[in-house]
Amino acid sequence: MNVIIVGGGTAGWMTAAAIARLLPTRASVHLVESEAIGIVGVGEATLPHIRAFNERLGIDEADFMARTRATFKLGIEFRDWGRPGDSYIHPFGTFGRGSGEVDFHQYWLRMKHEGRPVAELEQYSLACMIARLNRFELPSRDSSRLDSTFGYAYQFDATLFAPYLRALAERLGARRTEGRVVGVDRDGESGDINAIRMESGETIEGDLFVDCSGFVSLLLGKVLGEPFQDWSHWLPCDRAAAMPCRTETALTPYTGVIAMPGGWRWRIPLQHRTGNGYVFASAFLSEDEASEAIAAAVEGEPIAQPRLLRFTAGRRERSWVHNCVGIGLASGFLEPLESTSIYLIQQAITGLLELFPEKEISPVDRDEFNRLIDLEYDRIRDFLILHYHATERTDSPFWDYVRNMSVPDTLQEKIELFRRRGRVVKYREGVFLDASWIAVYLGQHIIPEGHDMRADAPSAEALGRAMESLRAEIRATAERVPDHVGHIARYCPMAA
Repeated sequence: MNVIIVGGGTAGWMTAAAIARLLPTRASVHLVESEAIGIVGVGEATLPHIRAFNERLGIDEADFMARTRATFKLGIEFRDWGRPGDSYIHPFGTFGRGSGEVDFHQYWLRMKHEGRPVAELEQYSLACMIARLNRFELPSRDSSRLDSTFGYAYQFDATLFAPYLRALAERLGARRTEGRVVGVDRDGESGDINAIRMESGETIEGDLFVDCSGFVSLLLGKVLGEPFQDWSHWLPCDRAAAMPCRTETALTPYTGVIAMPGGWRWRIPLQHRTGNGYVFASAFLSEDEASEAIAAAVEGEPIAQPRLLRFTAGRRERSWVHNCVGIGLASGFLEPLESTSIYLIQQAITGLLELFPEKEISPVDRDEFNRLIDLEYDRIRDFLILHYHATERTDSPFWDYVRNMSVPDTLQEKIELFRRRGRVVKYREGVFLDASWIAVYLGQHIIPEGHDMRADAPSAEALGRAMESLRAEIRATAERVPDHVGHIARYCPMAA
C-alpha cells in the first residue's frame, strides 16, 4: 500500500513514523510538506497516553525529553474556574488507592454529608500532592504500592517534536518531498484520489492519502468537501494569543490553566522557557486586548511578541472519506484546555493502523474508524464544555454566556447523574476516566445531593480513621519524592 501523507508537523510525522515502524512490510510512506507554510507549533502539553505511543515507536524516553527540552506533567491546575480564588488539580491518577467496593469519592461524600471532618479531596490523591510540592519521580510498576496510583505525561517544545519524529521516520524508511501541492487528480467513477500534483510539476501517485495539512484541510475539506460541524456555540473560544517567556518562576510538574475575563490562559514550563497563551472568544474580547493581557500576565522576560491563532471548535462529519484519512487539525479541532490535540492525533493513527487496508479499502473498516473518531471528539467536547458551564463566575459577559448556555443532552445527563449521587458514567472507550470527571465536578462545585449507599457499610469512626491514615500516608509519600528540577537534571537534561 502506497501511503501519501500531505503535511508534516506533529500530525504528519507521527503518522509517518508509526506506519513505517509498525507496518514496515505493508506500506511505503511518502510525506509531502512545504517549509514555507510552517506549522502551528504551540501545543506543548500532553496526556499520559503519549507514553505508550512513544514506546511502540521504540522511542527512548530520556532521549526524547532531552531533545524536546521536556518537563514532566502530573496533571492540570485550574485556577479561578468555579469561583475567583479557586484552585484544583485534575490529576493523572486516582483518588484514594484506586480500589475498593465503591469509588473513593463516595466515601468522601458520605463524610461530607454527615458533617464529619474530612480533608479536601485532592489530599487523597498522590498525583495532586506530588504536584503541589513541585516534585517528581517515576511511578512504581507494582500495582499494590501507593506510588503506583499516578501516571504522567510531558510538557515539551512542539517545534522540536516534529523534527525529532522526522528523523525517526526517515531512519525507518519514510520518504520526504519538499514543495507545495497545487492540484489533485481523482478517479472519475469512484471519486478516490489518484495523485497529487506538486508546484514543481511532479505528480505523486498513491493508494491511501493522509491529510495532515492542518486547518487548511486541503484534501478532506477542500478537495473532498467533507462538511464541518461547528461547535462554537458550545465552545466559543476561537482565538489564542501565544507568547513564550524565559522561565523565572517554578518549574512545576503540571500545566497551569487560569480563567480570564474573555476565556483562559495557559502556563506550561519547559526546561528552556515557559509557554504562555490566552485562549479567548473574539465575540467578547478583541485581539489587541488579548495580546495586551497575556503580555501583562507572563511570569518572565518575553522571548517573542504575542502570536495570534484563529480557529473554530468542531470536527469534520467524517474523518475517513474515500481513500483519504484526515488526522490532526485537518480532521477537527478542540481547544487545548485539556491537552487533547496530540491524543486525538495518536488515536486516529492507532485506529488507522488497526483498520489498515489490505488491498482494497473496506467500507466496514472506514465506518468503524469514523465511529471511533467521532466518539473521541464528542466525549472530549462534552468534558470541555463542562469546565465552562460548571461555573459560578458572574464577572464578565463571557462567563455569563457559558454559564447560561444550553449544553448537549449527553453532557446534561452526565451532570444530572453526578448531582444525584455522585455517579460517573463509565465508558469502555474514551480518554477521560472517573477521576478526571470527579476532579472537575467537585472542583467546580457540582456537589452531589447523595452518595452510593454501599459507602455506608463501614462505621463512621472506622472510615474516618482509615481516611486520615491514607491522607497522612499520601502526604508522607509525596514528601519523600525528589524535587522536579533535580529529577530532570539527573534523568533528561536538555540537549544543547
